[in-house]
Amino acid sequence: MSSSTPYQVKEPMPGVVYAPPADLRVYLDAGALTRETMPEAFRASFTQHADRLALRGSEGEVSYAELDARTERLGAAFLRMGLQPLDRVIFQLGNCNELVFGFIACLKAGLIPVCTLAAHRESEIGYLGKHAAARMHFVQGDDVKFDDVAFAERMRDGIPSMQWTVQARGERRGKALALRELVDAMPLIDARKLLDKVVLDPFQVAVFQLSGGTTGVPKIIPRFHNEYIYNMRAVADFCGYTPDDCLFMPLPMMHNLNMGCCFGPFLLRGGTVAVATSLSPEALGDIFKSCQPTWTVIAGPIAERLKPAIESGKLPLDKLRGVISANSAPVLRQLLKAPVHHIFGMTEGVIMLTRESDPQEVKDSMVGIPVSAYDQVKLYKIGTEEEITEEGVEGECAFSGPYTIHGYYDAAERNAQTFTSGGMYRSGDLMLFRDIGGKRYYQFRGRTKDVVDRAGEKINSEEVETM
Repeated sequence: MSSSTPYQVKEPMPGVVYAPPADLRVYLDAGALTRETMPEAFRASFTQHADRLALRGSEGEVSYAELDARTERLGAAFLRMGLQPLDRVIFQLGNCNELVFGFIACLKAGLIPVCTLAAHRESEIGYLGKHAAARMHFVQGDDVKFDDVAFAERMRDGIPSMQWTVQARGERRGKALALRELVDAMPLIDARKLLDKVVLDPFQVAVFQLSGGTTGVPKIIPRFHNEYIYNMRAVADFCGYTPDDCLFMPLPMMHNLNMGCCFGPFLLRGGTVAVATSLSPEALGDIFKSCQPTWTVIAGPIAERLKPAIESGKLPLDKLRGVISANSAPVLRQLLKAPVHHIFGMTEGVIMLTRESDPQEVKDSMVGIPVSAYDQVKLYKIGTEEEITEEGVEGECAFSGPYTIHGYYDAAERNAQTFTSGGMYRSGDLMLFRDIGGKRYYQFRGRTKDVVDRAGEKINSEEVETM
């Protein structure tokens, strides 16, 4: 196809592997993918739900109208600083309202968030900053355990492309720019005039997510405007999120599990996202008491912190209608007295979930089915492309579909190792399947690679050994 085809990106970024136009055409014609960009989808939701609460927690409440206006002003302020569409921004901060402001503002300005974690240090930030050619470092600013502003200043000296540090919270220090001051200095009417000039492509990169993987530093995973919207909507549809729901997801908001399956879908549905800046038992308990979430995501360590308050009856859980967890559904169901949905997924693509209507065996010990009818799953004998077609036989899973990547960013050698000859993503996860009641359900059985899963974050042994 020519470069003028409506089924591919207009101006490809070097190092990015885009979906084949023929695949995009199939998904677009089927109505799975749309021609929306992420800002268009979020703006539509923000307008539709303007009077509803978007964010709430210990630091106050933010309506959808307020979220829309604040992110318009911040996005325009980023552009007025000198950033340009497709520039990369390192995000390095814990969960807080300002993280959401910065994320949405970047999308509106056409900037690409690089989703690092607050715990990353010189090795990860230095590599990712250079590899992504990041121009701005967005840090928290009030972390009492780590001076991330001073850290960002040091990292800027070693990353040639880096020009700005923006501090999300606290009193401005050093050469950092303060988020609050940027917003205050940008009138809304001026902001909208600036943002109206930003032209975005639905087939272009929207976010640089990260994968733990097995090769030391994280690999960069490009997520694209229309496919990431589809990912979020598919999860929202599968789970049945509504505008009347409230979500509490205490794990990192920059992690794909939270962004792609939790707060992102909720903001597209008009629901409320409860934000906790602390993971202390007291702070977690306060969120449950004040926000009374209807959906939550619970990992083992979080459940242990809350267990005494739950068992004593001091934690109100009567509003819960859905709990998402990687495993331990029978234990959590007994503890929380609510439906528990196992989840399996990866930043690279396919998401699987169980439903309350599934057979008990599935709800207790399996990860369900993919959230999209267009997701494809195959099991191979490890290290081969010999497909396993028998029930109950373990194999390495490989995936393809409308929101599964076709390659890591600027990683040709790694891509050659990771994708099958037919272009399916080889995950390194072991699964088996069983056909029950006319449906094929999957069970997670472990990893083929040397990886530790810690609270939903995959950490490879090589990373630990080189620390």
